Amino acid sequence: MKEKLRGPKVEEVSVAVIQEQGDDGEPVFNVYLINHKTVALEQTLVTSTGYSTDRDVKTSTLRRLLGNVEPKSSILIEPIIKEVFGLNNEYWVSFWIKNRLYDKKFIFLPESIDPKNYVIVPIILKKGVIIG
Repeated sequence: MKEKLRGPKVEEVSVAVIQEQGDDGEPVFNVYLINHKTVALEQTLVTSTGYSTDRDVKTSTLRRLLGNVEPKSSILIEPIIKEVFGLNNEYWVSFWIKNRLYDKKFIFLPESIDPKNYVIVPIILKKGVIIG
């Protein structure tokens, strides 16, 4: 019974923090949703929040309707500032595929967004940290 309530398993979807160069030449960090699937993610909604588990710190919760995310593509969720890298940064992603609702929580743990953890992120082909 509990398995049925959990909904379908989310696979081939990830969230990445990418270090890019801003207009002024300074580094900026952006969070992307990546669809590795061969079908579109429909009516995609993302909520984001940052929080600490050992002290009373929490950011505002932001909600973004991204719409459809095409197959084998990525879409910008939001910029992220270095000051929140010490928090748990949570992205809860919900979307539809063929009249079925999927959702999954992606959490960047404190200090995980660090150059020592960078990889070349698939589809975007830039250095960053990826979960999923």
